[in-house]
Amino acid sequence: MQIEDLHLLADQLQGDVYDSDLWLSMYATDGSIYKKRPLAVVLPRNATDIKLCMAFARERGLGVIPRTAGTSLAGQCVGEGIVVDVSRYMNKILAVDAEAGWVRVEPGVIRDELNYHLRQTGWWFGPNTSTASRCMLGGMVGNNSSGSTSIKYGVTRDKVMSIEAILSDGSTAVFEAIPPAVFHEKRQGSNLESRIYQQLWEELSRPEVQDEIRHEYPKPGIHRRNTGYAVDILLNSNVFLPGGPDINIASLLAGSEGTLAFTTAIQLRLDPQPPAAEVLLCAHFSSLDEAMEATLTAMQRAPYACELMDKFILDCTKENIEQRKNRFFIEGDPAAILIIEQRAATLAEARQLAEATIDDLRRAGYGYAYPLLQAPDTQRVWALRAAGFGVLSNVKGDRKPVEFVEDTAVDLRDLPAYIREFSELMASYRQQTVYYAHAGAGELHLRPSINLKSSEGVRELRAIGEASARLVKKYRGSLSGEHGDGRVRAEFIPLVLGEKNYALLRRIKRTWDPYGLLNPGKIVDAPPMDEDLRYEQDKPAPVFDTAFDYSATGGLLRTVEKCTGSGDCRKLTFSGGTMCPSYQATRLEKDSTRGRANALREMLTLSTHANPFEQPMLREAMDLCLSCKGCTAECPSNVDMASLKAEYLYQRNKAEGVSLRSRAFANIGKINAWASRLPGFSNRLLSSPATAGLLKRGLGIAAARSLPTLSPQSWTTWWQKQGRRQQDTFRPKGELWFFCDEFTQYNDAHIGIAAVQLLNKLGYKVNYAKHPHSGRAHISKGLLEEARAMAAGNVALFTRLGVCTDRPLVGIEPSAVLGFRDEYPRLLRADAQQAALALAPQVLLLDEFLQREAAAGRIGPDDFTQEKRRLVLHGHCHQKALSGLSATAFMLNLPVNYAVEILSTGCCGMAGSFGYEEDHYDLSMQIGELALFPAVRQQTADTIIVAPGTSCRHQIVDGTGRQAFHPIEILREAAV
Repeated sequence: MQIEDLHLLADQLQGDVYDSDLWLSMYATDGSIYKKRPLAVVLPRNATDIKLCMAFARERGLGVIPRTAGTSLAGQCVGEGIVVDVSRYMNKILAVDAEAGWVRVEPGVIRDELNYHLRQTGWWFGPNTSTASRCMLGGMVGNNSSGSTSIKYGVTRDKVMSIEAILSDGSTAVFEAIPPAVFHEKRQGSNLESRIYQQLWEELSRPEVQDEIRHEYPKPGIHRRNTGYAVDILLNSNVFLPGGPDINIASLLAGSEGTLAFTTAIQLRLDPQPPAAEVLLCAHFSSLDEAMEATLTAMQRAPYACELMDKFILDCTKENIEQRKNRFFIEGDPAAILIIEQRAATLAEARQLAEATIDDLRRAGYGYAYPLLQAPDTQRVWALRAAGFGVLSNVKGDRKPVEFVEDTAVDLRDLPAYIREFSELMASYRQQTVYYAHAGAGELHLRPSINLKSSEGVRELRAIGEASARLVKKYRGSLSGEHGDGRVRAEFIPLVLGEKNYALLRRIKRTWDPYGLLNPGKIVDAPPMDEDLRYEQDKPAPVFDTAFDYSATGGLLRTVEKCTGSGDCRKLTFSGGTMCPSYQATRLEKDSTRGRANALREMLTLSTHANPFEQPMLREAMDLCLSCKGCTAECPSNVDMASLKAEYLYQRNKAEGVSLRSRAFANIGKINAWASRLPGFSNRLLSSPATAGLLKRGLGIAAARSLPTLSPQSWTTWWQKQGRRQQDTFRPKGELWFFCDEFTQYNDAHIGIAAVQLLNKLGYKVNYAKHPHSGRAHISKGLLEEARAMAAGNVALFTRLGVCTDRPLVGIEPSAVLGFRDEYPRLLRADAQQAALALAPQVLLLDEFLQREAAAGRIGPDDFTQEKRRLVLHGHCHQKALSGLSATAFMLNLPVNYAVEILSTGCCGMAGSFGYEEDHYDLSMQIGELALFPAVRQQTADTIIVAPGTSCRHQIVDGTGRQAFHPIEILREAAV
């Protein structure tokens, strides 16, 4: 394809066309083990754009790869040709009929987004994958997705009423349930749609073909059946089976992985929302085999879900910041747990069902612990389960659990025997295998551990893949239960379904797509399953001289490779959390954590440049990362893109030098120290339109952004004059060291003063020693050598001063204080690193300190006012990721009549210097408008806005005109 041709296509489309190295590298992979670089990426705005794109590809003999969120696990979204990504624009809910219980959507609507929209109607879309916060309905139809709720609500195919699609010749067709007379009428024409109906009739009406399908396809009792095309479902219609339901060719498209037609609109049948009362029984077992037998017992009570997690995956959750908190219910060291959900109209009824299940299990001799949980704890359990795929990347080394035989499904009654035999098979390969997911549906995700970077590992991959397919055939199971055939399993379809049925599938594909246009190489005519793998084999990993210490994860490249492609970073604001604010605003893959990780991975492995960090594509990928650290906690693989961006900037700075703007922002503490000698004069310069405008233009600061002013006196000036003397006026109940960060020191001295006064009021002695700046601004700009020097100075000083549990180091600016626990240990080396690791647990936010003291009974509600106040709290991103807001909320609730609401407002969009910069200002405000600004604007005038971060408070006043207060200011006022 010539570049001029691509420009011609771009001129015809309303949507966007990309062919840069950055975009092609990001779309070269999906959530699977495969990699294939496309020729271009198209983001269509409508069906017309898709038709034009298909015509362009058809004329040039190219393939078209439909794509939504790109979370598939079998290589469906990987291929040469043109990727057509409908996720950015074609994401509208077109119609909802709340009386009839159906919805019509474009393919880019997110599953959870749809249910959020339906929450007041009494209906919902039942199939629920672990990726439901970002997977899209077009992809769910393409894969016939099901998830944890399938035992109650069925699979996506069951919900599809009609599909509007573009056929391979560019014509449009609507497939819906039709009676036999209409079916036969549709066979009579000469266009492609008529040929499709005619071929299905000619093929499926033949008794020998019907017999072959019924004999070789998975057992009828297996509801999760995605192997090949669903011709067995069509055989049950009244066209071929008198008394059956009306035939619906949309059932064939469900699970076809975009190989037959390009879906542009879907009508879905909805289910009544589940009963509100939910109880989870988390039964613990001493062996996997015991858990499999127990599944049959548990299913007799018709639960809403029955999900398995084995010891391997439970152990992986220990390494995840967010998921460690969700292990609260685990007792001992189970080999496996079953999460069994019961629902009913009342909590008592749901609990009765769960307790009856416990009785059943005990009588059968299954299990050793049976914790029962109800809301809100149930959400934490399901979050632990949903993180299963992502946390597997926390396995250290190159031998990792790989998703290539993980989608097999068998009849539930066969499950214990099948898993026993599979385990024996894996033992013959000396495999340690992961077992988890949908036990109640007869489908476990089975993940052998393979080193795909070695030739031996790839040979093992193929051998196990073929052996697994033969075992599935023995049990007459489904090779693909919900994740699809794609690239990884399609080669074995002839083995599982038989050569005659496979030939039928190929004929169907040729009739629907005679041009070989639609997602070629998937389901039929797939290359061998061990080709086009993401990694090159037997190639030494490149070694980089880095500022951060990546030894815990095996080096920089392996740290980047922790990204599994699960796409958690693509969730939107309705899902809560922080990650990933730039993606939430732009909905562009390049602005997701996954997109950046893919770009980094490609540059670190394939770039021939002497310094791969100088590549322009990395500059574009990293530019809009706000370093919010949301991914540090919310990414199940703990991909810390904030630190990776700082490392990238450090490496680039070494080659290109540091810009004036970056150096100015990094050294803001030094600049403010100089300016604070004459704070009044400096503030007049900062507030004068002429001088402020000159400063903004010189440093590339947005003209519309206000500049932070200096405090009338620095905090240390106040401390030397008044604060220090106050420490000798009482007998303290305890003492601490105070860390005065550079922002509190010069811009928010009044908050630092309030912190000391509050602590004194509560009976604590405050110590202070002059210390280096936190280094936070230097880290954000990649000046990591300077940041390391500050970290070393602070660690050495506070270690020497004897900071310990009884005398912790306490501060009030989250990003500065939490650096002691996050970046400092990774910036330092040798003895300094060990000292930083020892110091880190003794460094607390003041919120955490006060919560600890209240738990010890040294402070309480009697220390605070009885007045009523309503407060809403917007958390700092770093605090939410590394510490959490529970301590802040607890602290603000110490006054008994204070009502505190934690806002689900994600990232404010300021992110230190990011929101000041003229090239980032518009995005910064756009992020603020996603959730924070609307939430603040709807508060009443007497509601107090609380925000711990100095950047957050500045963003709130710029975006809404409302003043936000640090929580310490609020509590100081409340102290009596």
